[in-house]
Amino acid sequence: MLVILGFAMIAVFMVLIMTKKLTPVLALIIVPTVFGLFAGAGLGIGDMVMDSMKSMTSTAALLMFAIIYFGLMIDVGLFDPLVKFILRKLGNDPAKVVLGTAILAAAVSLDGDGSTTFILTTAAMLPVYLRLKMSPVVLTCVAGLANGTMNILPWGGPTARAATALKIDVNDVFVPMIPSLVAGLVVVFAFAWLLGLQERNRLRATAPEIWGVPDTAEQFDGTSDGGTSAVASGTGRGRKGGNPAPSGAAPVGGSVAVLERTETLVDEHDSAMADTALDPNRSTLRPKLFWFNLALTVAVMVVLVANIVPLPFVFMVGAAIALLVNFPKVKDQGAQLIAHAPSIVAVVSMVMAAAVLTGVLKGTGMVEAMSAWLVQIIPSSMGPFMAVITGLLSIPMTFFMSNDAFYFGVLPVLSETAAHYGVGAADMARASITGQPFHLQSPLVPAILLLVSLAKVDLGDHHKKVLWRTAVISLVMLGVGVLTGAIGIG
Repeated sequence: MLVILGFAMIAVFMVLIMTKKLTPVLALIIVPTVFGLFAGAGLGIGDMVMDSMKSMTSTAALLMFAIIYFGLMIDVGLFDPLVKFILRKLGNDPAKVVLGTAILAAAVSLDGDGSTTFILTTAAMLPVYLRLKMSPVVLTCVAGLANGTMNILPWGGPTARAATALKIDVNDVFVPMIPSLVAGLVVVFAFAWLLGLQERNRLRATAPEIWGVPDTAEQFDGTSDGGTSAVASGTGRGRKGGNPAPSGAAPVGGSVAVLERTETLVDEHDSAMADTALDPNRSTLRPKLFWFNLALTVAVMVVLVANIVPLPFVFMVGAAIALLVNFPKVKDQGAQLIAHAPSIVAVVSMVMAAAVLTGVLKGTGMVEAMSAWLVQIIPSSMGPFMAVITGLLSIPMTFFMSNDAFYFGVLPVLSETAAHYGVGAADMARASITGQPFHLQSPLVPAILLLVSLAKVDLGDHHKKVLWRTAVISLVMLGVGVLTGAIGIG
């Protein structure tokens, strides 16, 4: 019964958020509560949730003050030069921008921390996406793909957990999986390029004034997925106030010459910049404090990576200093906090709500029952393929439970079973980490909640675009592991 309730609860939750029948916060609260009561939790369900919530408080504090800090840095203009530099290097071709997003996210992911990756990637790239009328869902998708693939790095967490649980050296797990990691990144960049091409084609259809039109064209209003309208008056090489055509872009219909890029990509007089994160006329700009804000941000990042002080406290102090220096008046400090309140409420409420799901799964025994059932249903004839089976199971199981629950609760049982068929512990550990690209998209992962909150993207929309792609990446990594011998068959 617990197995049925567990899988049913997860299925109902996913359906409700992907069909947008409920917001993720409500689904995380209501669905587990109903199923927990059916599982016989009774009044004890409150204690289950509160025990789970205790482990979430530091995460909630980290996300809250990180949002304040980086939101403030965007407001005061710290990232404006970076965005202009990115636009100059990438052009305003969506295909190049999306590929650049994937490369940036993969590079920042080398530090092994998802929250840092998503904060920096979103801070640098979201204004670019808004500037070019691109969909922020593409940003979250690509960033999630890159970070999830890089999550198998030894210092990322899952690889160390797998090695610890099976009592083997972490290098024995990771090094043979390097070809799988490379293959996964190749697929990530391929997906990024294809998504960029789709965005390019969408923008050509919805905003031809950006992508090249005949000199006799009429004024056009175009609206992107993000709901931002761009109005261009005048056409051809002599138009004013419009967005420049992308370098090398093909003309609409194939018969019109592409507009030459004769203006800067970020023009202070470009009306398309109004009401975006890069509005050159926003009152919060602090150009005279640029070097101070840069030094403060570098200091915060150094302390963050060094991990010498708890991360929530780092951002608490950083946000306090940034507010005090950039906005010395109490009224302005309060206004800044209020300005970022919607993002804070969205992400912190989701983290707290996730405690209901994790609390019910663990407190009612659903996680243990589901794991034991999966082990029992594997027929003995499939024994030699236990490593491959473990890799396949890691895709959904790490999505619906924490890495700790899977690697310390499920993997040892699977590995013990596999040993009877000649499948080594190292093979099992390597197979178990191939599901990490899929795992990182779980609503139980605070970093992904931060990503969609910062980009103001609905979690269901993110899942629609990212889940099947991460499943493909996980399968490719598993397949390459088998082909290279890193994941053996007994």
